[in-house]
Amino acid sequence: MRIYEGSPRQNYEEVLRSIGAFLDQRGMREMLVVEAPDGFIVQGLVVESASTGAWSEHLGTQVKETFTFLDDDIARFMEEGHARRETHQPAVTWGQPGYYEQAFRVVGRYVDEQKPRDIFFFEQEGAFVLRLLMGTQTGSRHVIAEFTRDEVEGLIAQAPDMRGEKAAKPQPGE
Repeated sequence: MRIYEGSPRQNYEEVLRSIGAFLDQRGMREMLVVEAPDGFIVQGLVVESASTGAWSEHLGTQVKETFTFLDDDIARFMEEGHARRETHQPAVTWGQPGYYEQAFRVVGRYVDEQKPRDIFFFEQEGAFVLRLLMGTQTGSRHVIAEFTRDEVEGLIAQAPDMRGEKAAKPQPGE
C-alpha cells in the first residue's frame, strides 16, 4: 500500500500475492495487470459454464473478465490472505490451484527490489512480461523484464529458502 497519496507503492510482493489469490479463486488465466493511481485493473480469461439441456454435457465458453481493485479492496484481500495462510504452502507449478498467488508473490518481490513508480505486466502460459516505470535523475523511463514459466517456477520453489523457511520437500541432491 502507499504511505501517503502519490507515494510509491510499498509492498508489491504482498499486494500482487493477494491479487493472485483472488484470481486463483476465480479460475482466471492469461492475466493483464495495470497499476492505476488508486489500485489495479486486472483482466483475464475465465471459463464460464453453460448447460445445453438436461441430458447433455456441460459446456463452457472462455470469456474475458475485467476487475478494478481499489487500494481498500487490496487491503481486504491482504487481511483475508493472512488469516487463510497460517501454515507453509507447498510450491506449485503452472496450471495448479494456487499458482497465481505464488507466482504473483515472486514477481512482486522482484518489483519491490526495483522500486518502480508503477507497473504493467501480462502473463501468457505461465511466463510474465513486466514494464516498470522507473524514476531516474533525468526523469522517468520504462524498463522491461521477462520471466519464463520455468524461471517463475524456480523462484516459487526457492521462495521458502529466500524467506529463511524450511522447504516443504527436499530438493534433488539434498
